[in-house]
Formats: sequence, structure tokens, C-alpha cells
Amino acid sequence: MAGTAPAGGRRAQRVSMQEHMAIDVSPGPIRPIRLISDYFPHFYPFAEPVLRTPDPRPALVPAIRSSPQLQPDPDPEGDSDDSTALGTLEFTLLFDAENSALHCTAHCAKGLKPPTSGSVDTYVKANLLPESSKASQLRTRTVRGTRGPIWEETLTYHGFTGQDAGHKTLRLCVCEDPRLRRRRRALPLGELRVPLRKLAPNRARSFNICLEKRRPTKRPKSLDTARGMSLYEEEVETVPGEERGRILLSLCYSSQRGGLLVGVLRCAHLAPMDANGYSDPFVRLFLHPNSGKKSKYKTSVRRKTLNPEFNEEFFYAGPREELAQKVLLVSVWDYDLGTADDFIGGVQLSGQASGECLRHWHECLGRSDRRLELWHPLDGTPPYLGD
Repeated sequence: MAGTAPAGGRRAQRVSMQEHMAIDVSPGPIRPIRLISDYFPHFYPFAEPVLRTPDPRPALVPAIRSSPQLQPDPDPEGDSDDSTALGTLEFTLLFDAENSALHCTAHCAKGLKPPTSGSVDTYVKANLLPESSKASQLRTRTVRGTRGPIWEETLTYHGFTGQDAGHKTLRLCVCEDPRLRRRRRALPLGELRVPLRKLAPNRARSFNICLEKRRPTKRPKSLDTARGMSLYEEEVETVPGEERGRILLSLCYSSQRGGLLVGVLRCAHLAPMDANGYSDPFVRLFLHPNSGKKSKYKTSVRRKTLNPEFNEEFFYAGPREELAQKVLLVSVWDYDLGTADDFIGGVQLSGQASGECLRHWHECLGRSDRRLELWHPLDGTPPYLGD
């Protein structure tokens, strides 16, 4: 009969799989967890915790809130904590437009934080960016045994023009002297960068800026003829077309002597050619086309320097109209004993030149008995010096 109950009058009881597993694993009544957050609390570092039930254990959220890493940053840019922790540097910049020089006076540093406790031996290193080279690195003396060193020392970049001020940046880095700590390389404690376009000519400007962590830089690529560039331990920032240096030339057409006076005054920031990081530079002059020894001159050699001073003058006889058709080739070389000299850089002055080279040549031949001094950057084209 349909609907008839099973034998014994009892109805068969069905047990679901969930109930079966619950009974097997945990016999007895199953009580749900009312608040899962009591066992797995969420962390909200920027909001006060809400404790639903009293717990004798210490709360975890307030401990994270009090952590120094999560404290609000007083600087909206987010760099103040890192920079002020490294200390500050006081210095003064002066762009001397009349003498084409940049003077940087390092006064003092305050609050330096060396990686090790105790005193620190520090100096200030300067670089001009971009196109920085080993030759553009200037540094102060080392002040020993203090975290607040006072240098009061002026670093000077010769051959610095208004065009340089428009696109170059000065990088100052406070470093720990490695020679006094038995390390191979200097340890940077912090650096800063100042765009030089902010400077007004012939007006000193003082700065007191927080140091920042040093930015990663690239090692310099060796020049074609430079044999010692790859041996440098220092890191400098480079871009294609790295500068080889500059030369200060003086031109004057003498009406009394009837010829051209060429003065080789000095060079600045020459590319190093020797393994010791320096060069032994000298300058060659050649008036082309011309014949005879009177067309070729050479200065004396300055040993182990990248910023040599020559202050030597040479004379080329000839009328003004004839000189205007010629080319003055000026080249800087590194002297090597027993081997061929290394070419550092050169410049050509003529009526077919361009830019400052053309202006210098025209103004010299257009006026008599007046010396015109001008800085010229060196390029990488070796000059033709004749047979």
C-alpha cells in the first residue's frame, strides 16, 4: 500500500554528509564562532581599534600604531625624514662672470649620521653635472674627529661660463675619508644638488640644505685614447659626449710686430690619461697652411695635473689679410716617456669655424693691439700637424 510505514512503524532517518562529518570529527553540539575577529584581528594603523569584547591580553593594533615607521610624515613630499636624518650642509656659491669662474665655499656640516658610532673624518666633494668627469671633481681637506666639521674652504671651477650656468648642476657630497678607516673607497654620508641657473652673476648666495641619500650613478666610459680611465675607483655621472676639458687662449694682433700673438694661459678639467688619475699635459700650436718650424710651437710640460697653468706666449708673423685665411690648430697632449703622447683634446680657430671660435678669431684680427681672452671647450678630433 502506498504510504505504508516501514516495518516496526519507524520512519528511516537520513543523515547529510555535513552532519556526518561534524559528528565524526567533533561529536556533540556545534557552536558557531560569534566574532572571528577576536581570534584573527585586523590591523588598521590609521584608526583607533574597536575592541568588541574585553581581552586580558595586550592589544596588537596600538603597538603597530606607535611604530616609528607609521608615524605621519611632517614633510608632504615624503623626503624630509630621510634627508634631515643625514644632516645639513652650509655653503656659498658665487658665479664670477668676469673671470669665468664658479666659487663654492664649504662652510660646515651639522648633524652628520655616520654608519658607525663615534667620531667621523669627513670632506666635501664637488662635481659638475651632467658630463661629469674625474677632472671636474674637487674636494676640500679632511676634518677629523667630529660630526659637525668646519671647513671654510673655497673650491673654484675655472672656465665656467654663463652657458654652463644655464644647464649644469652642482653636486656636493659629504664623504668619510677612506684612508683613515682602511677602506678602498670613500663612504658617502649624504649629498645634495643645486641647479646653477638659479645663480645671479657676480652675486654670492648662501645655502643651508639637508643632505639626501646618494643617487646611483654610472662608472665613466674610457675615452678612445685614455688608458687609465677604467682604473678609477670613484663613481661619476656621465653622458655621451663627455667633456675633455677647456683651454683659455689669448689672441692679439700686434701692429708693431706685424703678426699674431697667441697666449696659452691655462687648461681646466682635462681628461685624465694616466693610471694614477692625472695627466702630464702640454699644448701644441700649428698655423695651417704654413711651412717651416715657425708654424709649430709647444709649451712646457706640467706634471701630474688636470688643471695646468702655462702663461706662455707665441708669435706668428704675417699681415692681417694673410692670417685671416689660415687656421690655428690648438691641441692638448699628455706627455709619455718612451711611448707616443696621448691626445687629450683640441680646438680650431679660423674664419670657417663657428660659435665662440669664430667670434674670437674675427674680433682678434679686426682690432689691433688688444688682447682677447676666451675659454674654449676641447673636442676629440686630433689635429693635422703637417709632416
